[in-house]
Amino acid sequence: MVVAQYLLTFREVLEAALLSAIILAFLAKTGRAAMTRYAWYGVYGATAGSFAVGAGILVLYGQLSTATRILFEGVAALAAVAVLTSMIYWMALRGRSMRQEIEGRVETAATSGALVGVASVTFVLVFREGLETVLFLTPFLVQDAALTILGAALGLGAGIVLAYAVFRVGLKLDIRRFFYFTSVLLVLLGGGLLGYGVHELVEYAEDFGGANLGWWSSSAFNLGLLESDPLHNKGVIGSIFAVMFGYDTDPEWARVVAHAAYREPVERPPHRARNRLTERGLARAGRSNETENRSRGFAAAQLPVA
Repeated sequence: MVVAQYLLTFREVLEAALLSAIILAFLAKTGRAAMTRYAWYGVYGATAGSFAVGAGILVLYGQLSTATRILFEGVAALAAVAVLTSMIYWMALRGRSMRQEIEGRVETAATSGALVGVASVTFVLVFREGLETVLFLTPFLVQDAALTILGAALGLGAGIVLAYAVFRVGLKLDIRRFFYFTSVLLVLLGGGLLGYGVHELVEYAEDFGGANLGWWSSSAFNLGLLESDPLHNKGVIGSIFAVMFGYDTDPEWARVVAHAAYREPVERPPHRARNRLTERGLARAGRSNETENRSRGFAAAQLPVA
């Protein structure tokens, strides 16, 4: 049941490592290797700050009343979906210019000799990833802190190992394709989080707010499964799909509509990215075939005429 937490942390850690690697490589390439330690200070500070924010949220949640906890869970889930969606759009539409933007910011800070500026640029970029991770994990953290911490720890470890293998050992990894496929999974996860958030807000509105939502809070369908059934959303198998994709055996209409409305527009950016990858692949294949044909033609021209 830690798949979602693992995936979220794993991707964010790798993304933070990618941003850090861009900064460190740029400083080394431009003869400013002495400044890299200040970039590392930014990484350390951002990591500590992210852990502090996560711990603060967990402590705050423990002080809330039952009604406020339900409201908090719903709002936290919707906030996570908003940040997750903006990240997917940003990576799909701005990912290609990411390196140039980061190097430009580091160049500005390094040229002015502001060592604090280099640390600040790194801190902001890495802390943003850490804050996103905390926001993504919060809905899971308040449901099951132990499993969420376990999944996050596994994702953190795997992300660090893969980042080391790619940036230090030289492991070949198509970063663009990696982020495309994980973005598709995150879209599915975002839809599930949105459905969960809507469910919590409906529960709060009716049980504690005295609202009557009518059709929106009525059951859309009921699979008729007992909680002891492995396929129930609280069962061994069903709970995995519940966490990953928002699966529920008895969802209300508000949850179903929100989930369906989210999926279609948010899936477009990853598909655009996939199309660009396909076009590049076809273009490379076309250039390769053209080169091969030219080589064959040249070879044929060299053959003696009988």
